[in-house]
Amino acid sequence: MIPTFRVLIHMGGLQRLAPFWIAGLVLFALNFGWLACVALAYGVVLQFFVEYVLHRFVYHRDPPAEQSPFNALYRAHIGHHEFPNEPEFFTGGDDWFAVKFGVGAVVLHTLLLWAVLGFWDAGLFGAVALFVGSVSAFTFYEYCHTLAHLDVPKGWFGKRVTHEHLRHHFNDHDSNFHVSFGMGWIDWLFGTGYDRDVAKARFDRGTVMSLGMDPEDLRLVTARKAWGLPERGSGR
Repeated sequence: MIPTFRVLIHMGGLQRLAPFWIAGLVLFALNFGWLACVALAYGVVLQFFVEYVLHRFVYHRDPPAEQSPFNALYRAHIGHHEFPNEPEFFTGGDDWFAVKFGVGAVVLHTLLLWAVLGFWDAGLFGAVALFVGSVSAFTFYEYCHTLAHLDVPKGWFGKRVTHEHLRHHFNDHDSNFHVSFGMGWIDWLFGTGYDRDVAKARFDRGTVMSLGMDPEDLRLVTARKAWGLPERGSGR
């Protein structure tokens, strides 16, 4: 557990979210009631769906043809698949993305709920939902993801998380987009649950770690150099 938390506390995204989480927690405590509790639960569930949608439709989208946007996607996710044990690549390169996403979501929720709840309650709902519920769920996601990739002693929980997530990395990168423990039902809901026979039919040893791309694709070669990574299989 300690090695996992050591990686988490150095994650730029979580560091930048921490003040917002604390502020949201204060708001939750000062305004404790049914609205705040509903907002908290909603924020947690919302984040688990956001986790799935971002992973499947943003990070696993068709690779850009232009090198610059490809490099950005490589830093955000492809590099993590090619070098799954590099802690620096556990998360994307933009440490402010989660903050910008969260602030934008709070504003959006406030505007949408203003007419129904009034300005203050709408803002309270958005802040508690996103900054407490969603940030807490996001931190849990980062914990599960980091634990799955670290070579540390693992109990039942750690082994289960690792088994589920590494299927996505090493068996079938088009399934098991959930990472957070217990969220496999989201994959089954959207038809991307892990199926052994389907995974076996789709499996390609040479491309499974580069998300179906030829490992010698010039875009991959260029991106590795741009981010200071070695050629695949050359070690580190």
